[in-house]
This record gives sequence, C-alpha cells and structure tokens, in this order.
Amino acid sequence: MPKIRVLPDILASQVAAGEVVERPASVVKELVENSVDAGAREVRVDIDKGGVALIRVSDDGCGMSREDALLSLERHATSKLRDAGGLAAIRTLGFRGEAVPSIASVSRFRMLSREADAVAGTEILVDGGKVRDVREAGCAPGTTIEARGLFFNLPARRKFLKAESTESAHVEHQLRLHALAAPQVRFRLRKDDRDVFDLPAVAKSLDRVRQLLANDAARELIPLPLTLGNDVSVEGYVLPARHARKGRRHQFVFLNGRPIEDPVISRALAEGFRGEVADGLHPAAWLWIDLEPNLVDVNVHPAKREVRFHKPYDLRDAILRAVTDGLRPPAPKKETIVPPPKSAPFVPPVPPPPPAPVMPRPLASGFRAPQPMLDSWVAPEPAAPAKPAVAELAEKSGPRFRPVGMLHRRYGILESDDGLVLFDPKAARERILYETLLRQHDEGVPAQRLLVPVLLDLDPRDHDLVLRERQALSEAGIEIGDFGGNTVQVQTLPASLDLDDPRPFLSEWLDETLHESAPGARFAFSRLARILAKRASWLVVPRFEEIPSLLEELFRCELPYCAADGRPTLSEFGMREIDRRFQPGKG
Repeated sequence: MPKIRVLPDILASQVAAGEVVERPASVVKELVENSVDAGAREVRVDIDKGGVALIRVSDDGCGMSREDALLSLERHATSKLRDAGGLAAIRTLGFRGEAVPSIASVSRFRMLSREADAVAGTEILVDGGKVRDVREAGCAPGTTIEARGLFFNLPARRKFLKAESTESAHVEHQLRLHALAAPQVRFRLRKDDRDVFDLPAVAKSLDRVRQLLANDAARELIPLPLTLGNDVSVEGYVLPARHARKGRRHQFVFLNGRPIEDPVISRALAEGFRGEVADGLHPAAWLWIDLEPNLVDVNVHPAKREVRFHKPYDLRDAILRAVTDGLRPPAPKKETIVPPPKSAPFVPPVPPPPPAPVMPRPLASGFRAPQPMLDSWVAPEPAAPAKPAVAELAEKSGPRFRPVGMLHRRYGILESDDGLVLFDPKAARERILYETLLRQHDEGVPAQRLLVPVLLDLDPRDHDLVLRERQALSEAGIEIGDFGGNTVQVQTLPASLDLDDPRPFLSEWLDETLHESAPGARFAFSRLARILAKRASWLVVPRFEEIPSLLEELFRCELPYCAADGRPTLSEFGMREIDRRFQPGKG
C-alpha cells in the first residue's frame, strides 16, 4: 500500500474545486455572493462562450488591501468567520474561504481590487493556482475578478461541460436568483459583448419580481401577508393555481438572503394549495424567509444550495399560514339598509316568496326516486338534433352499443348486449388523435399556421432546451422561433388540433414535455404525440349527440380500448354483476 502523504496546496485546491466549481454558473454564484457580502450596490457579470472562455464579475463594494487580496487566495482564509461559535450565527452568503482559491486553481485568474480610501489598487495574476505577478494598478473602488479558460488544466472536467448556450442559460438563471435575493442591488449581465439584462436596484421585492416576470403573470401576483412564527418570518407572492406546473423551477425561495432548495418548503406550498392544484403539479411562488441563524445549518452542502432546519415544522406552519391567508378570499362587505326619509313611514322590505319546489316525475311503478340521483342521469338536451336515445348504432367496425345518456356531463352511458358501459369521450379523443399523429409522422404532420403567433416566456434553461430541439418539435407540427430574451414564439400547430385558445394548451403541454421524467427520450416523437393528444383531449367538452360518431371513429383505431397513456376508454358492467348487486340475501 502506498505511503500516506499530504496533498500539495495546488492539488488540494483543485480537489476542492471539484465540489465548489461544477460549471461556469458555480463561479458566478461564488463571486457574486462575495460581491453582495462586500456591500456592493452594483454587480456586473460578463461571460464569453458560456463562461468557459471568460467570466468577469465587477462590483463597487468595499474592496481589499494588498495584504487581504493576497490572503484571499489562501485556502480557508475568510473575513466572515472567527471561531466555531460563529457557525451558529452566519448571516453572510460566503464564509468558508474556499471559493477564490478553488477558482484560481482551475483557471487563468486575475484579481483587481481597491479600497475606497486607497490611492491605488492591487492587481494579482494567477495561472492554475500559481501566483505569477502582484502589482499596483489604477482602478475604481471595488473588486473585479476574471476567470479565463475554465478547467484549462483539467481537461477531464472540461469535457463534461454542456453546450455554450446551456452553460449561458445556467449563468443567467443563477444571476436572476441573486437579483431576487438582493433587490437593493443593481445587476447587469452581458454575454458575448451583448446585453442580456440590466436590472436597476428597487426598494421592494415585488418590483424585482415584476422586472423578471411577464406582464400578464405579474398582474396576477397574489401577495402573502407577513407571517411571524417561532423565530421565523415569511412573506412573498404566489400565482393562482392555474399557473401550477410539473417542475419546481418557478419556485424561488430565499432564506436570510440566500437562494435555497428544500423539500420542506415545497411541501408546505403544495399543502397551502391543497384542493386547488392537482397531484404532481407545483404552484409558482416567491418566498423570502427570515430565520434565526442558530435554527438552520447552511454548511451541509458544498455549494450551500441545501440547508438543514432544526425546527422544520415551525417553518412549515408559518409558510402554510401565509399561503392560506393569502389565498383566502376577502370577506364580503356588509350591506347597510338606509331607512327612507322621516316623512314616509318605514316599511321593512319583504323578501320574495321562495320558488315552488320542483318535484320529480314519478316512475311507472309509483316509486319516486331521490332528487339528487336524477341530476346524475342527464337526458339529451332539447337543442340537440332529434335522435332516439336508444337507437342502436350500426355495427360497422365495433361492438353494438346503444347511447342512453350522460353521467354528470362527463361520461357517456351506453347499453350493450351484456349490460351497462361507461364511455370516456376524453380518453377516446386522446386515442384517436394519438394514432392520427403517428400515421402522419412518416409523411410529415400537417401544420396550421396561427393567425397571431403565441409568445411564451420561459426559464432561461428551458428556453435553451426548446430552441435546441426545434427540429423535433417541427416534426410534430409545432414550429417555434426565438423572439428575443427568454421568449419564444409558436407559429404553427398540428392541423388535427382544434383549439379556441392555444396559449393555455401550449403552456401546459410544454411544461409537461420539459419536466416530466423521461430520461433520454424527452423529445421522441411518440412522447410528443402522446402529450399533445392528452392535453388536447382534456379541452374537449363531451356532448351526447357526438357519441355515435366518436365511437365509430374510435373503433377504427388499432387499440380502441385504451387511451395513449393507458387509461380505459370503455368500462363494462355485465348483467350478472349488476344482478348480483340487487339480488336479495339468502335467508
């Protein structure tokens, strides 16, 4: 067995960089956190080629002296932690002193810093962890750090980086998180010498959310009242339940100014929307949480994305109360009765007599069915085309069914030779549309151009993914183009879709396409067609008069008895089973 040795400092920094510096966005995160901790009022980030060629973070913070600038390149050198007791009272974003030396060990590094009252600043050049030069330099107060050629000396790490557009999207997402966490700071991002955004400092977090949110959604924000609990306070904003999506990318949570991810908070948000959001969907939310530092451990993850709460149930209760209070409708105003003038005698208003109850029509046997049960069996509306309710369907390509009625205007009730059949028109539409798209795939799915293209605002990472998969989407009949920023425009839809308003359909379809778990086959045509068919079918309003033609079309499909996702289209209850339920017990 080889002898145990102490790692050289440079190698130790490169090992630490494997935990701290995962990709260019990690570098931006660490350097921006240092800028915010330094009291910066403006932070500017420049990247080239996704951050691999260049990352530059400039701020107007307190700056550093020559001695402190050199000391910051030493591992575990920090101004934010003095003793072990300080770990229980951390209010700063950074505190371990690993970020700067780790970044310097895997890049060609340049630091330029000057204190406000200093005559000159300090410039330090580091190449792969080795200090090459230290000299005086003229510069504005604050600190500028450049990292060029990220992982130039670790080619094995560099080959695992994604495409430039993907890395740029992660950098933009990271900077947006910091802009939300520190609204009092101005943030600017430039990519390949092009401005991406410039967010001026604002006084309220609401203004920052509106800066980053589409105008339509910003008008629907629901404020959550400031809620106080056991050493915890919660406030923020949510969007109505219809904006809930599959993933959690639209949930932004900040603890003591630090962007975090935590399942306790996500579950509390979902519980606050219970009954309004379907299972598997997550509400859109922006939460700012202030918690006593001794009640949370922020040192459990190398990148400090995850934390550990000492009293998670207190935090859960505070979030749940905030969401519940924010979603509660306002109390109705009490109506005041203004009496007439004194000259006329006051006559109290007489309420109108209640309408006479509508009695159900007695059945042939004289038995009167309970009124609630009659609402479940809906006969064809008078406006429907005249068709006998029990007319037998022609046996063209499937079994014989006789339409009887609708159940809660949702399911069709059919009579078969063997008993009762419940028919799901939505599942049938899904199967029909799915097989239609599959048949059209070989020759090209016919597309219809939208009269007005639909604009969709996406997360930067989703925006990059959608644009890279434009060809796969085009094969499914959906043509998508870049509209600038993080907005895409949808120009065409499959001609087989009949939609009155394509915007909500596209939002839900794209959300499921991007965030439903499907490793390696996210944009496979069969999956795109399945989600398209499912989303389009749920917009259909079942009608009794359409049942015969829908059944005829369904039984021309290869697999008529199940939808594209496996749900049954028809469910039969045989006479033997029905008779058994109504037979008297043997005595």
